[in-house]
Amino acid sequence: MTAAPLQPTVSAPSRVRRATKIVATLGPASSDPDLLAEMIAVGVNVVRLNFSHGTAQDHIDRAAVVRAAAQREGREVAIMADLQGPKIRVGKFAEGRVQLEVGKPFVLDAARTEPGDINGVGLDYKELPRDVKAGDVLLLNDGLIVLTVERVLGEAVYTTVTIGGELSNNKGINKQGGGLTAPALTAKDMEDIKTAMGLGADYVAVSFPKNATDMEMARQLCNVAAAAAGIGHRPGLIAKIERAEAIPELEAILRVSDGIMVARGDLAVEVGNAAVPALQKKMIRMAREMDKVVITATQMMESMITNPVPTRAEVSDVANAVLDGTDAVMLSAETAAGKYPLETVRAMAEICAAAEAAEEPSRDADFTDRQFRRIDQSIAIGALFTAHHLGAKAIVAMTDSGSTALWMSRHRIHIPIYALTPKIATQRKMALYRNVRPLLMDTSADRDTALEQAEKHLRMRSIVQAGDVYAITCGEPMGQPGGTNMLKICRVNP
Repeated sequence: MTAAPLQPTVSAPSRVRRATKIVATLGPASSDPDLLAEMIAVGVNVVRLNFSHGTAQDHIDRAAVVRAAAQREGREVAIMADLQGPKIRVGKFAEGRVQLEVGKPFVLDAARTEPGDINGVGLDYKELPRDVKAGDVLLLNDGLIVLTVERVLGEAVYTTVTIGGELSNNKGINKQGGGLTAPALTAKDMEDIKTAMGLGADYVAVSFPKNATDMEMARQLCNVAAAAAGIGHRPGLIAKIERAEAIPELEAILRVSDGIMVARGDLAVEVGNAAVPALQKKMIRMAREMDKVVITATQMMESMITNPVPTRAEVSDVANAVLDGTDAVMLSAETAAGKYPLETVRAMAEICAAAEAAEEPSRDADFTDRQFRRIDQSIAIGALFTAHHLGAKAIVAMTDSGSTALWMSRHRIHIPIYALTPKIATQRKMALYRNVRPLLMDTSADRDTALEQAEKHLRMRSIVQAGDVYAITCGEPMGQPGGTNMLKICRVNP
C-alpha cells in the first residue's frame, strides 16, 4: 500500500472543540486517504497502528498515508505503534471451529501437532502446562468460554468445560487472576519496535507488561532502534494495563512510562468484569497525579461497528471516562473494520464535548495544595491559577520538550492551553495531552522578540484578539528543555 497524492478538501467537516483526545485504529475500513483525512478533520488526534495485524511494509505505508492526510488538513496527529505482545492462544482446528459443551472434557496439549477437534487442541503458547495446576480457571475467547483445570500431565492440560460455546482457531487464553509467565516483549515485538522507529512512531504501546522492568526493557529497545534509524526524538511509552499482575505494580509501571492504557478487554477477563470500572477510575486518577497520560480503551463504541449511532450505554461509558479525567478515548474495531468509521469519530467527539461542558473546573486547592521542587513546574501551575482567576482567553506555553504543557494539562481548567514548539516531534507527541492544542512555531532566541512572535501567531490564528487577556510561559535563555522560568500576563493591544 502506498500513499496516494492527496487533493485539497472541498468542504472539510467542522471539528467539535473539546479537550479530550480521540485515538482511532487504522485498518481496512479507514485506510482510504480521503476518508482518513475526513476523520482527522472531525476529531482524530492519534492514529493507532495495530501490529497484531499486517506486515512491516503495511505499517510503513499506512504511516505515510497518515502523515499525508494530516498535512492535507493542516494538522499534526501522533502515530502510536501498538505491539502485539505474547501470543497466548489455542492452535487451529481441523474444521476451523468446535462447539464445546458444558461438563465435557477438553485437552489443551502443547505437544499436539495435528489440528484440533471436539476433544482437544494444540497450543501456540507452549508454557501453559507449567503455568497452571488443578483448580485453575482458564478463560478463552475473551472469557466467553470457561475451562476448569482438572490435572496436568506432561505437556497436556486436562480440563472440564464450565461455560461452553463455539471455539475457533487461535482464540486467546487468559488465566483467571493472572499468573501466566509469558514475557511482555517477544522476538516479533523487538522487530516491530525497529519498524515503528523507522516510520517515526510518536508513541509505542507495550502489551501485557507485568512490572516496571518490562517497560524499562521496552524503553531501551526503543532508544536503540531510534538511534539506529537516525531519529532525533525518543517515543513516548504507553503501558497497556491488561494483566492482573500489573495492578499492584501500577505505580512502579507509571513511574517508568509516559502513560498507560486502560485496556479493559483482557483486564476484564483476568480480574472479572465487575472489578474494571473501579480500576479504571483508580488508573486515571493515579496517572494524572503522577503527571502521566492515560488512554481509556476497548468497546467504547462497539455497536457502531455495524450501526450508525451508538447505544445510550456507550454514550455514558465515553462520557464517564471523560468526567474521570482521561486524556483520550480509543476506537479499535469501530474505525479499523467497522461500517461507519467517520460517523463514529464524529459521535465520539460530540460526546466528549458535551461531557466536558458539565465538568467542574479545578478548585483553588487543586493548584495550591501541591509542593514543587522544580521551577518549571511551579511556573506551569502559577499560569493555571492566575489564568483561572483572571478569566483569561488562553494559556500559552512556549515549550521545547512539551513538559510544561503536560503539567498544565493535569488540571481541569476550562481555558484552552496552546503549546508553541519549534519541534514537530514535540508537537505530535502533545497531540495526546488533554486540553492542549499543539502548534508549530519557530521562535527567536531573544525573549522579547519571541513573545511578540507568539502573540502574532495567536492573532493570526484568531485565538486571541484585541482586548483579550492571556497567560504565557517561556524559558530564558530560550530553547533549553526544562528551562521554563517566566510567566507573563498579557492583554492584546488594539
